[in-house]
Amino acid sequence: MVVFILGAFVLIACQAVIQTSKNYAVDGQPTSSITPSFTYPAETIFPTPPAAISSETPTSIPEKPCKVIFHPDNGLYVGDQVSIEVLAPKNKHLNDNLVQISVLSPVSVTLPTAKISPFGLGERYEANLTWAWDTRGLSPGDYTLNFSVQPYGKVWTETVSLQPAEDLPVNEIGAHWTTEESDCCLVYYITNTASARDIGKLLDLLDEQAEIVSRQMQAEFSMPVTVAFIPRVLGHGGFTASEISVSYLDRNYTGDAIAMILRHEMVHLMDNQLGGNLRPTMLVEGLAVYISGGHFKPEPLLSRAAALLDHELYIPLSQLIDDFYKTQHETGYLEAGALVQFMVEKYGWHDFSSFYRDIHPAPNEGKQSAAIDIALQKHFKLSLDDLEQEFITTLRSQKAPPDSIVEIQRTVAYYDTVRRYQKMLDNSAYFLNAWILNGKEMRQRGIVADYMRHPNDLINLVLETMLQDAGENLHNSDYAKADQLISSVKWALDAVERGEADPFSVSRQVKDVYTVIQIITRMGFEPQRVQWNEDRIQVWASQSGMLLQEFAFLPEGSTWVLAAE
Repeated sequence: MVVFILGAFVLIACQAVIQTSKNYAVDGQPTSSITPSFTYPAETIFPTPPAAISSETPTSIPEKPCKVIFHPDNGLYVGDQVSIEVLAPKNKHLNDNLVQISVLSPVSVTLPTAKISPFGLGERYEANLTWAWDTRGLSPGDYTLNFSVQPYGKVWTETVSLQPAEDLPVNEIGAHWTTEESDCCLVYYITNTASARDIGKLLDLLDEQAEIVSRQMQAEFSMPVTVAFIPRVLGHGGFTASEISVSYLDRNYTGDAIAMILRHEMVHLMDNQLGGNLRPTMLVEGLAVYISGGHFKPEPLLSRAAALLDHELYIPLSQLIDDFYKTQHETGYLEAGALVQFMVEKYGWHDFSSFYRDIHPAPNEGKQSAAIDIALQKHFKLSLDDLEQEFITTLRSQKAPPDSIVEIQRTVAYYDTVRRYQKMLDNSAYFLNAWILNGKEMRQRGIVADYMRHPNDLINLVLETMLQDAGENLHNSDYAKADQLISSVKWALDAVERGEADPFSVSRQVKDVYTVIQIITRMGFEPQRVQWNEDRIQVWASQSGMLLQEFAFLPEGSTWVLAAE
């Protein structure tokens, strides 16, 4: 959960990526003995080791043209307002180069230019042409686009296929943005989605969380809170700019913590409202975790942070402050929340808030840690080092519950696996370069495809439902089953990364889930949740995006069969 639109991790490879739907299904009847025919998606992106890239030393400019990503994901259809990302190598010499794109045939049109610049937390060098190519009124078929990057001096063409509008995914047909109001909030959501089905419950939940945030932060929202529920996983499930956007869908593989995510994002919105010259990222996120009472789940922050210290997972404060989003995510958020709790309990809310909103950039463009150090000396007559020693002393006095480190380690393993899945098989969802858009303009344009359409092949359905099952077992403290599922997803991702022909046979769980999902999709349903057990698999699936039907599968020989009603 982050406050601003995020960027991307760096990519060296430069080739075109046209995100279209592929078929991973096998021929014949689905049985676990069949070896699937698997072709890796064109948009599969494998992470480059961070050590291979230096932000200080420019890399050489490759001869191949830059990488191109088209949005919406998972195929383009007539009527789409297409966005284009042109990714350059991470090279400072390409900064301010202009990208010009022209549609050459069969219809000629020149798109607006865009400048290459560092984008987001990952500082990926790219040019963004958002909703630049309007395909309404065009005919289906192949279109040739010419790309030019100047003065880089590269020119190349790509071919893009527009599918017929009548072939749109069934969930998108007739779907549109609509709105409701609650006591606290103006709420936007898309029809024919899970949020439309559950809107009454969500409105009550919003009012409840807004009241908690106002009470704990001792302030009222200055205007109705604008919240958009989106039917697509982006990042860790929530982000805030001028409005709050929260992922809400049945196949939410980042966990079912909607109440905490809403509260976390409302804290960010209130924090923005209360202002401050410089609000360091670590304290911004730490405040949201503290007010929310945990990160992803309720948790005793100080005792959990003590477990980090006990097991040498503690991150020094200066490092955490100056490189927050690039530290291990769950550890960093937990430690930041614990620090804010420590300071509020020691100094009181009023004095902490006065300090926090009186932090200013350090002289000569100094680091955020230096800015915090100056404000600490002004308000509390102590340095950042002094504060850290007091914080560590307090943590050492805590008695961490025996299972704290077990839960922390499992949580880290789970979310690290989620992020690895996103980087490899749904890169637009990865938090450092999530495809986050201007919600107000999106609604004005009547666009729903960017949030309704996403990679939806068998590999995505299998791994997302397994991750969701793992998260549910982790929440219920069934660590053995969570470990099994997380390990199986990791092995499947390893197989994808190695380019193996059959990533579905790496473990019993992957093979089982693959088998039942094949059956469900051939029946015309989209699986949303799966609960795997050795002797029974439950599947919840939809045909229209709103109503879920439950299916049970039982083992029969070497395969699984649909149980009779």
